[in-house]
Amino acid sequence: MKTQYYVASSLDGFIAAPENSLDWLLQFGEGEGTSYPAFIREVGAIAMGSTTYEWILRNQIHPESAKPRPWPYEQPAWVFTSRSLPAVHGADIRFVRGDVRPVHSQMVTAAVDKNVWIVGGGELAGQFYDHRLLDELIVQVTSVTLGSGSPLLPRKIVTPPLKLISATTYGAAFAELRYEVPHS
Repeated sequence: MKTQYYVASSLDGFIAAPENSLDWLLQFGEGEGTSYPAFIREVGAIAMGSTTYEWILRNQIHPESAKPRPWPYEQPAWVFTSRSLPAVHGADIRFVRGDVRPVHSQMVTAAVDKNVWIVGGGELAGQFYDHRLLDELIVQVTSVTLGSGSPLLPRKIVTPPLKLISATTYGAAFAELRYEVPHS
C-alpha cells in the first residue's frame, strides 16, 4: 500500500492554468495509452481538495443539467474543504477539514491493501508530504508551458531528494516520471 500523488503537469510545473483551467491538458484526450488505467485499478481511496472537487462538479458531473453524469470514481473519496459543498448522489464522498493525518488513517483502512491517491491539488499533496505520508509522486509531464497557475508541489524538497524510479514516454505529448519520496 502506497500513498501516491498521481498528476499531470505542464513542463513548467503547473497542474492548472489560472482560474483552474485544464483546457491545456484536455486537448490530449482522456489518458488512454498512459498508465492511468492500470494505476486506477490499484487505488482503494482518494483524497482531493475543494478546488479539484468543484472542477469535477462543473466539468464532468454537471449537477445543474437535466441529466447529470455520475461520479467518476468507485472508490471512497475524502474532500478536504473549509466550506460547505454539494454532495453527488450515489457517490461515497466524505467532506473533511483540518489535519491530514487522522484522515489518512481512515483512508488507509478503507483502501483495504490498495493505494491511496492524492488527486490534487499541489498544496494538499504538500500537506501529506509534510507529515511523511506521501510515498510516491507520479507526474505526467505534458509538452506545454503555462507560465503561471497552480504549482505541482509547492514545497522545497532538497535533502533528501526525491528518488527517480522510472521515466516513460507516452506518445509525443507525455513523459511520466515516477519518484519515490524518501522518509528520512
